Amino acid sequence: MSDKHLLSLYNIVAHDSVDARHHGAVSMPVYQNSLFAFDDYASFERAAADEQFVPVYSRGANPTVAYLEAKLAALERGERARCFASGMAAISSTLHALLHTGDHVICVEQAYGPTRQFLKEMSERYGVEVTYVDGRSADEFAAALRPNTRLIYLESPTSIRFQLQDLRAVAALARRAGVLTVADNSWATPCFQQPLTMGIDLVVHSLSKYVSGHSDCIGGAVVGRADLVGEIFSKGYMLLGGIMAPQTASLMTRGLRTLPLRMERHHRSGLAVAEYLERHPRVTRVNHPGLASHPQHELAKRQLSGYGSLFSFETETDADTMKKWAETLNYFRIGVSWGGFESLVTVHALDGNTDRGSRSLIRLFVGMEDPDTLIEDMERAWKTVQG
Repeated sequence: MSDKHLLSLYNIVAHDSVDARHHGAVSMPVYQNSLFAFDDYASFERAAADEQFVPVYSRGANPTVAYLEAKLAALERGERARCFASGMAAISSTLHALLHTGDHVICVEQAYGPTRQFLKEMSERYGVEVTYVDGRSADEFAAALRPNTRLIYLESPTSIRFQLQDLRAVAALARRAGVLTVADNSWATPCFQQPLTMGIDLVVHSLSKYVSGHSDCIGGAVVGRADLVGEIFSKGYMLLGGIMAPQTASLMTRGLRTLPLRMERHHRSGLAVAEYLERHPRVTRVNHPGLASHPQHELAKRQLSGYGSLFSFETETDADTMKKWAETLNYFRIGVSWGGFESLVTVHALDGNTDRGSRSLIRLFVGMEDPDTLIEDMERAWKTVQG
């Protein structure tokens, strides 16, 4: 991460002009309102005609939520942002708003599971065609294009095997074909990757992860071109109702204030633990794009300015044994999600249809704890499962 880029991020999250409307309060007040009243009917009608931007009813616009949206748009270098009740609400509202019967979508195979499930539902219920590609080569997207292709859905890196897509190449390809691009940027955050500056049309986020940073609230966002975000507002956000509550927006803003600082810590700690695991005799592979051994490391260096601390490793040890390994850990909790202060672990079988399998993939999230302590904890756990 360059010093200039880092300073720009800190300025965005930390600085605001004095706002006389709120008596100079340095934190945005929580507008815990379902509705907003008006002095006269003419004012009410003007506001209702511009409900995307003017608070009328908090299902549309709310000042606390709008403040967070403006910060996210600035961080991602987007024209506009819209916040949702969850990351999946942001994704499903975006796809619902932009896709129509007969449209074709190209999606990376390792995209977030519920995203794939939603596309399956759209395919079965509404006739949206979906093609899945590995995504590590832009040529795969070119080969999958059809006359009715409407959208390419990306997630770089993916959150199990941590494979990347060449965002610039795919964006250029899509632009030539008149196809929209959407990229999930939850892993890297705008601190380490800004897909919109690479030509991507829209970015989606699970704000529950790094942006929140405290594992105490759930939310999502879509950021990008103003016309597309406006279409999502009218056809997805307002109609499906997956809105972010003002209390949640306030918590998210609190997390956002320290996002660049925390991401620097996650970057360093994640790499330290990944490098330790790469040297471990029981580990056959570490899936972390920041390692020189990652097959797409050169692309990662061009596309990312830093690395998140969620990654996975593979071992020949069976899943049942690795679950015991995970249970032995003192500093890693067993749980889904990631991006908070706590370190997390989940175990997945790589072979067969049973939980056991003969090989395992372990996904780790390295939190804010001392990485040396985490390494010592894992080293101790390895000794308990040796045999």
